Amino acid sequence: MKSRSFRELKAKSGDQALYSAVRADLKRGIKGAKLDYRRRIEAHLESNNSRQVWRGVQQLTNYRSTLGAAEEGEGRNKRNKRHKPSVFQQQREDTGITMPEPVPAAKQEGQDEALADGAESDTDGDEPGATELSGLFVEKPAQEVVAVAGSDITFIAKVDSTTLARKPTMKWLKGKWLDLGSKAGKHMQFKETYDRNTKIYTYEMKIVKVVPGDAGGYRCEVTAKDKCDSSTFEITVEAAQQEQQADILSAFKRADAGEDEGDLDFSALLKAAKKKRPEKEEPQIDVWELLKNAHPSEYEKIAFEYGITDLRGMLKRLKKMNVQPKHCEAFLKRLESCYSVEKGKKIVLRCEVVDPDIQVTWLKNGQEIKPSAKYVMEANGNVRTLTINKTTLADDAAYECVVGEDKCFTEVFVKEPPVTITKLMDDYHVVVGERVEFEIEVSEEGAHVMWFFEDQELHKDVDSKFRFKKDGRKHTLIIQEATLDDIGMYHAWTNGGHTKGELEVEEKELEVLQDIADLTVKAADQAVFKCEVSDEKVTGKWFKDGVEVKPSDRHKMSHIGRFHKLVINDVKPEDAGDYTFVPDGYALSLSAKLNFLEIKIDYVPRQDPPKIHLDTTGNMVSQNTIIVVAGNKLRLDVEITGEPAPTVVWSKGDKQITENEGRVRVETTKEISSFVIEGAERDDEGNYTIIVTNPVGEDKAVLFVKIVDVPDPPENIKCQSVGEDCATIVWDVPKFDGGAPIKGYLMERKKKGSSRWTKLNFDVYESTTYEAKRMIEGIFYEMRVFAVNSIGLSQPSLNSKPFMPIAPTSEPTRLTVHDVTDTTCSLKWLAPERIGAGGLDGYIIEYCKDGDTEWKAANQEPCERQWYVVRDLPVGEKVNFRVVAVNMAGRSPPATLQQPVTIREIVEHPKIRLPRELRTKYIRKVGDKINLTIPFQGKPRPVANWYKDGQPVDPKIINVRNSNVDSILFIRSAEREHSGKYELVLQIENLEDRATIDIRVVEKPGPPRNVRVTDVWGFNAALEWDTPTDDGNCEILGYTIQKADMKTQEWFTIYEHNKRTHCTASDLIMGNEYMFRVYSENICGLSEEPRMSKNKATIAKTGLVHKQNPYKEKEMSCVPKFTQPLLDRSVVAGYSTAISCSVKGFPKPKIVWMKNRMIIGEDPKYLMQNNQGVLTLNIRKPSTFDGGKYSCMAVNDLGKDEVECKLDVRVYTEQQDKK
Repeated sequence: MKSRSFRELKAKSGDQALYSAVRADLKRGIKGAKLDYRRRIEAHLESNNSRQVWRGVQQLTNYRSTLGAAEEGEGRNKRNKRHKPSVFQQQREDTGITMPEPVPAAKQEGQDEALADGAESDTDGDEPGATELSGLFVEKPAQEVVAVAGSDITFIAKVDSTTLARKPTMKWLKGKWLDLGSKAGKHMQFKETYDRNTKIYTYEMKIVKVVPGDAGGYRCEVTAKDKCDSSTFEITVEAAQQEQQADILSAFKRADAGEDEGDLDFSALLKAAKKKRPEKEEPQIDVWELLKNAHPSEYEKIAFEYGITDLRGMLKRLKKMNVQPKHCEAFLKRLESCYSVEKGKKIVLRCEVVDPDIQVTWLKNGQEIKPSAKYVMEANGNVRTLTINKTTLADDAAYECVVGEDKCFTEVFVKEPPVTITKLMDDYHVVVGERVEFEIEVSEEGAHVMWFFEDQELHKDVDSKFRFKKDGRKHTLIIQEATLDDIGMYHAWTNGGHTKGELEVEEKELEVLQDIADLTVKAADQAVFKCEVSDEKVTGKWFKDGVEVKPSDRHKMSHIGRFHKLVINDVKPEDAGDYTFVPDGYALSLSAKLNFLEIKIDYVPRQDPPKIHLDTTGNMVSQNTIIVVAGNKLRLDVEITGEPAPTVVWSKGDKQITENEGRVRVETTKEISSFVIEGAERDDEGNYTIIVTNPVGEDKAVLFVKIVDVPDPPENIKCQSVGEDCATIVWDVPKFDGGAPIKGYLMERKKKGSSRWTKLNFDVYESTTYEAKRMIEGIFYEMRVFAVNSIGLSQPSLNSKPFMPIAPTSEPTRLTVHDVTDTTCSLKWLAPERIGAGGLDGYIIEYCKDGDTEWKAANQEPCERQWYVVRDLPVGEKVNFRVVAVNMAGRSPPATLQQPVTIREIVEHPKIRLPRELRTKYIRKVGDKINLTIPFQGKPRPVANWYKDGQPVDPKIINVRNSNVDSILFIRSAEREHSGKYELVLQIENLEDRATIDIRVVEKPGPPRNVRVTDVWGFNAALEWDTPTDDGNCEILGYTIQKADMKTQEWFTIYEHNKRTHCTASDLIMGNEYMFRVYSENICGLSEEPRMSKNKATIAKTGLVHKQNPYKEKEMSCVPKFTQPLLDRSVVAGYSTAISCSVKGFPKPKIVWMKNRMIIGEDPKYLMQNNQGVLTLNIRKPSTFDGGKYSCMAVNDLGKDEVECKLDVRVYTEQQDKK
């Protein structure tokens, strides 16, 4: 390949630096091409250019349409004829993949940018150039830098501060977390300058004498209040080669240039690189084998070199392949194949190595893990552990433990905690067309919630009526317009919870609030038909005699809110007829009649008495009674006849109405007198009188105007009773019915704390008692009620007090009779199987005589315990018993005994249940407390008496307490005289039972008597003694014998627990005189005082001579040698630590501790210890300055030995913990 051959050519020429530069340029070109290609794809996505996105996907996935394959191949051949493919293009066509063009190594920076622009035009000709980088940086460090070991390297970054409110902060980081600011010194130098004219900050980082350890990824990060920017770059360190420097230069000398022979010539080299490499057959390389044996960090390099596009798919297949594990030489026990841990918890990866002193390296996804508060690495003998604290989803990765050339792998899977539902779903009761929003809240933001309708999962489709909304922890399912098909149960599922809500949808019902009235109109007057319906959104059409009325100059139709009007101007005789309004979408019609009034003119002058002509076909419901809805307008046109024209007077009661303007007024023309009320109110109700007079006579009419309105809201809403999932609600009728009979009521309910009301009925409910059902037990609800009359709906009532649907418990279980006496009965039972959300307040016990039906309560207050003694019962009667559980919902069903109980004492023989430990001797020491509890049984209550040695016990000395079931014998402080045989006698009438207890109170014995030395021979002495006078009231267990030299007067024990009353003292020293003493012993211990021997034993001297065996002293001298070396340590600053080793040597070597080859003196920070050759150096609260190399040297006259280790002190920060 071109890139590889070019690198090989440079390597063969011997110019290592030039080879490294070419390779770095090639890497930079490849990275730039990839970045440019990614930007183009992102630009297509942001601009919603689906065509270009699809083309990009085709290139990435190598998709080729089967229909257009021939045309595409033909077009590609034509393009190949016009443009000769490069080596990279030829490679991609051979392998069938499409990749972005890499930047040639010989191009300069300006040419790189032009190439990036040109590469984009090759793919999409109508797209602009590459997107310019935006951010705080004006100049960034180079992305790829190759440095030779031992040279200096400088990185420069510039930041524009013209738009910043404060000075920016710059951080130089290595990897992801290592802040290089703490490493500032001779090796790393940092510099900051500021230009006041351009307001540009310049930051420099200089690495002096680069070493291989400086290689890796770096990042510079600048922050300023609410803005931040970062730039990454990589340093590659190449080894220096100084031996062939002369040959490297001579390789590029011109050989045939005459006087210019000394100049360097690279042209031939570059031309050779441009020549087409002759095609030759290369052996096929198995890419699978390369991937199997390669390090994960080299996967992308292999993919690019061999034209692999679907690298992720190949890696998945590679993982599934059965790879034979290599024989492990470095590990005793490898890591497990995988680990699983919950998010936020700690996990420990553990393996065992062969060499306990070897250092291991831990990798995560191929990158080395540095010790931190999150990653803790430990070595304990052969065991190596990696502890990951507070795991996050970022810790879900592949991990490796590397020992030299050997390694072991594992995977860590981080499980997210279950997501619970904190706010449950509400039920909905709506009409067709209304919006529905099912809302829930979950415990974590960003959680996945699945929505179901019945058993069908709901998805976010374009044509679906369902919409899904996420707002933090809130998730909402939205139905824009509900239909009858949406009726059912809706579910929301998370991985840790479930809730459901029911949707009920009712058909819309249109209600007529004001009907159309018949009209009688004269010629050229205006006719107005008006009606009011309950829905403002309803539209409709007007018809005359079955023919639709079209808008014209005389016919005007309007729709304002709930009111629909038809206005006919300049009425003509042909306008008379039946008019009908039909609402759209409803099987409903409103009709009225228009009567045309003809005016006849009588030319014969005459005098007529006045006459009032009332139209009873309009608003009048009965003779002279007019009903008006409150808020509506009343206009009563009364025709007046009479010659000459009569005078009209309107009055309400005794008050005459004379106003011709205002809310209540009178409008009078020649033949019509109109009475008008604008916005009728309740006070306008009453009798109105119209009187017309002229010289010929007078006429009078009385009209009653009735004002009707919506009723007042119902009152006193309260919950009368509750059940497990229902509640009974009662209320009082409204104080004012609005002037029209109450048709019924509408009810709504909601959960306490919620703002969403749910309708309980759509049809009017006539009663004032309603049973609400389908509620959740244990949830507080509130209710409100609307009153409905023929006018409309009242305002809602005040909310009822919160109530909780709750049910009584089930009946108590296993009711049994525990005991019966002449006047009492003891009952026992178990708790109910079902208690419910109302809990359990207690139990009520009831009884009645057999044959009666009247139950009496044995207890007034509920009994919380599960047993009860019913007292004051009649002797000999048969009585039935039952127990009822009580809670806030009321009484449970009763638990009843199968048969009545006869109230009579049952005689039971007395029986003493003597505990097992009291059946033998009961031994206590003097001063101890004696407390004996002897249970017994028998009915009626037995009489218990205590006797000691046949005599009744003295109550002043011994306390006795008796109960129904046991007897207690109590002695506060036992004495010797309390010993003896105690007998408990239990009596019921002429029946009795007895039990005997042998109590023995013991103490320490007295000393033995008559201790004496009976014989002395050689180095031995024989002793004898008599038993003690006082044995402490128990058996003597043995004796303790001690001896003392008369010179030293120090006592030494010869025998312990000696059973016999004689012994022999041996191994006595010749020439010494001994005295003896003896202690007696029982279960309480040794006697307080010993008994001294009456005579002494003297061991006489003899003519014995001691001859010592020859002894050769062993040579113990040894050169100092460390048997356990110092181990490298990595500790956290501020936490005390210690390093240890062990040494052997004779004479005892002198120990010297050193830090960085400097002897540690009497510094209080360090504590040096030497315990039997184990050497420890304790470092108190180390800082970063305490890191370095520590060594320990042992020196004696024969030589010296030394060991050393490296101590790394790292600073713990919260940012590192988060990372």
